[in-house]
Amino acid sequence: MKPRTYREAGVDIEREGRSIAALASQLVYARKGLGAPFGPTGFFTSLLDFGDWALTLNTDCVGTKLLVARDLARWDTVGIDCVAMSVNDCLCVGAEPLAFVDYLAVGAYDESVAQEMGRGLNRGAELADVTVVGGEFSTVPEIVREYDLVGACVGSVRKEDIVDGTTVEPGQVIVGLRSSGLHANGYTLVRKLLETEGVSLEDPIPGSAETYGEALLRPTEIYVRDVRRVLQEVRVQGMAHITGGGLLNLARIRSNVGYQIEDPFPPQPIFRALQDLGSLADREMYRTFNMGQGFALVLEESEADMAVELLRKGGEARVMGQVTEGSGVHLPGSDLTL
Repeated sequence: MKPRTYREAGVDIEREGRSIAALASQLVYARKGLGAPFGPTGFFTSLLDFGDWALTLNTDCVGTKLLVARDLARWDTVGIDCVAMSVNDCLCVGAEPLAFVDYLAVGAYDESVAQEMGRGLNRGAELADVTVVGGEFSTVPEIVREYDLVGACVGSVRKEDIVDGTTVEPGQVIVGLRSSGLHANGYTLVRKLLETEGVSLEDPIPGSAETYGEALLRPTEIYVRDVRRVLQEVRVQGMAHITGGGLLNLARIRSNVGYQIEDPFPPQPIFRALQDLGSLADREMYRTFNMGQGFALVLEESEADMAVELLRKGGEARVMGQVTEGSGVHLPGSDLTL
């Protein structure tokens, strides 16, 4: 049966949220003193007390994008995704990523695959200006049939420079950075669509010079150098990494205001091709995929031009909306609210 939602493909965002809440409800112990947690919870990264500074710590994985790498027998880019998913989250509180560790679980040994993954991890570290200081290699054939690649990032930020979204308010603007494509989210739905519709990774995407495989394996953008450049010059009020959940991630900055998206980046051809394959509703697309938006910064309108100019030194950037009264994320040209 052709899946029409992420849930039908096997990923239920609401149930996932309840599972996370069930797990987190049992985590009641907290360290005191140096290294104690503080600041916002449920944000993109966690903050730890370190005197005048805060350390940040967060983790993420590549997910089922690894199965695309397997099918294409190309493993040299997924390490970039592994680094990107964590360092971009670290940025969201104004922190500078410092160091990274990886965890590679395998069901069988293949030194050439490990070497290619290492090459991608190194390239990701270079783009993010972090050091891969160590990691873990685990052989667990009874649990993992193929590969699972996970990473964790530690960063730092002066407490006075923490960006926690509490100063976000109506009238401020949303500056967006373009994504490179799907990044590393929604691949369970993507793979199910291709399978049920008989589409090969070697098939060309309608209206594009790329094949499905090329588009799906394109690595996640790393926004560290661009965003750090802005943070040095402009007072940013809030930031969001547009990952799983799509533009709903904006509401994680501050939930009791609205986010009006007026001029988003057009989705890359891969998104429209997938939507047509699955006859997916716009709401499902924008709740599952980034749809061309990779990272967002909220700031005062008077500082938007400077921020865009600084961001454009590394990629595509534009003012894509504004903060409003109310709640939710509102998309242009329709009554679609996420």
